[in-house]
Amino acid sequence: MTLTFDSKVYSQLLSEYQPRIIKTEAENEHFLAIVEELLSRSHLTPEEDTLLELLVRLIEDFEDQHYQINLSTPHSRLLHLMEARGLTAANLLEILGSEEIVNQVINGETRLTQKQAETLGKFFHVDESLFI
Repeated sequence: MTLTFDSKVYSQLLSEYQPRIIKTEAENEHFLAIVEELLSRSHLTPEEDTLLELLVRLIEDFEDQHYQINLSTPHSRLLHLMEARGLTAANLLEILGSEEIVNQVINGETRLTQKQAETLGKFFHVDESLFI
């Protein structure tokens, strides 16, 4: 049995939910709630699935414009990884070579070299490009 797309049903859904370009946080929250409600259903009709796809796109567009997710820097990424693993500057001595270099890196006074980034990448099990 093939499910067919019913334009009239889809039009009714559009009329009911009135999806539009999201301009405010309140509108974003409203459409997020609709998406969550649709996702909680065990089975979506083709029309509901199309509506869901549209809403997700509208939400993504709003969030891409209003939430700058990747504002991190190599320095902040290093500090975050250290904090997440409960590490101190002393834990980086063997990796970076000297207390002076460790302090400069931790304080954001110097940038890591390619070799240091590679070593930190291996140590933290992440891509070295996070530190460059």
